[in-house]
Amino acid sequence: MRYADDFVVLARYQSPKLRGWMESKLETWMGLEINRDKTRVIDLKEEGASLDFLGFTFRRDRSCYGNQRFWNVFPSEKSLNREREMLKEMTCGRRRHWPIPLLVREINEQLRGWANYFRFGYPSRAFGKINHYVHARLHGHLKRRSQRPFRTPKGMTHYEHYQRLGLKWL
Repeated sequence: MRYADDFVVLARYQSPKLRGWMESKLETWMGLEINRDKTRVIDLKEEGASLDFLGFTFRRDRSCYGNQRFWNVFPSEKSLNREREMLKEMTCGRRRHWPIPLLVREINEQLRGWANYFRFGYPSRAFGKINHYVHARLHGHLKRRSQRPFRTPKGMTHYEHYQRLGLKWL
């Protein structure tokens, strides 16, 4: 038996007839089994309703320029937490003896891949959260590298120093 793992149907109007037709097509024609426990119907026109699908959150938000609404698409909280866990693993104490250029290159590859997937929609707030997290983790990682505390060169901010080391911000 095959299963439909990820499936979303967007319809302007929902009726029992439409739902029955979709279920019959999926189960008989395509040979898929619908998990009735996980299946749900969401009205995204309602205030605060959102849909998490394939790492994204879809939500209708009010525009800043009037009373209009638009589709807001951004990385889900679960995706942000998963990326934070990956970055935490990359900057953990076990890697404190790695050369900095190698560590920065690995972080850049991870960030580039994650950002390319989540570039769709409006990801700037999520990208800012990840940039802030990378800054904090890298700062902590550099501070525990040796017995002497890490200091940035005089007249340079942390961001400038990390950029000079080769870190690419989202």
